[in-house]
Amino acid sequence: MSRFRLFGAVLVALFAVTLLGVAASACTRCLHRFGDGRVIVGRSMDWMEDPSSEIWCFPQGMKRHGNAGPASLEWTSKYGSVAVSFYGVATVDGMNEKGLVANTLYLAESDYGKPVTGRRNLSIGGWAQYVLDSYATVAEAVEDLRKEPFTILAPVLPNGEAGVGHLAISDSSGDSAIVEYVAGRLVIHHSRDYTVMTNSPPYDQQLALNAYWKQIGGDVMLPGTVRASDRFVRASFYVDSIPKETTGLRAIAAVFSVIRNASAPLGITTPGKPNVASTIWRTVHDQKERVLYFDSATSPTVFWIPLERLDFTAGAAVKRLPLKDGETYNGDASGSFRPGAAFTFLEAKP
Repeated sequence: MSRFRLFGAVLVALFAVTLLGVAASACTRCLHRFGDGRVIVGRSMDWMEDPSSEIWCFPQGMKRHGNAGPASLEWTSKYGSVAVSFYGVATVDGMNEKGLVANTLYLAESDYGKPVTGRRNLSIGGWAQYVLDSYATVAEAVEDLRKEPFTILAPVLPNGEAGVGHLAISDSSGDSAIVEYVAGRLVIHHSRDYTVMTNSPPYDQQLALNAYWKQIGGDVMLPGTVRASDRFVRASFYVDSIPKETTGLRAIAAVFSVIRNASAPLGITTPGKPNVASTIWRTVHDQKERVLYFDSATSPTVFWIPLERLDFTAGAAVKRLPLKDGETYNGDASGSFRPGAAFTFLEAKP
């Protein structure tokens, strides 16, 4: 990109950030590929209140319903997955048995367009789960999603706030894609270089802002606020600084250190702006070893779930790892799942 074009893109992005103010803050996602082939992605969940998240084990062969009116999308899960729920009506994070990870983050500018005659509709609560259920690789997901097999409907959340976001997808090869709907149009950014995602403004403008800061250099100065654009810059610099030779548990710790650096302290809230808020929890996914690590901001321990110890075969029971009443775990929590009925996606009406 020429200096003139970069300058123009940065001005547009800065204008967008100024209009949105700190209301453009929420979660952060970062990915790193290590020298031994390990791919690890971490994310933070920032919100105005505890969204009663729990962790679910979903098997293959589940009959799914998009819960978006009479033209709802219906599908059968091809892959089993471990998913993190949001208010008991949406999947916002998870990994399937093939090592594909999906992370939903808030995006205020989201515009999913209007329902299209002849096209099925899908509640935003089922968007990430559809991806986890359906695809083994990012390339496969991108090829199919570009065909727009559904229209997303995004009603308000149970707490009355807008249920809008964009989706990051990554796989065990290190491939990555960012999926957004802006001005009613699907926009997919697909590249192994897209390792970081935060929130507003839309992704192309975030990339322009980050390019500006790269010219300054993170060793000279980094922006330090909780704004989405600042967290994007910090996460990009720090995740690129992780030594490639890092292996084993140090690799997990390295990604945790980056996502914690981009987290917001407990107690930060802005009335009327749910996305300017404290970090509630963090996940780190080891996509090669297929292990999900979970870190609650209110618990002194990190626990993990090796997917190989769960039963994803068709006909196996849906299971739930309770968290919403303050439950916490230490170490391998795969044996603490309990049978539970799968939650229904957030109801949407055309």
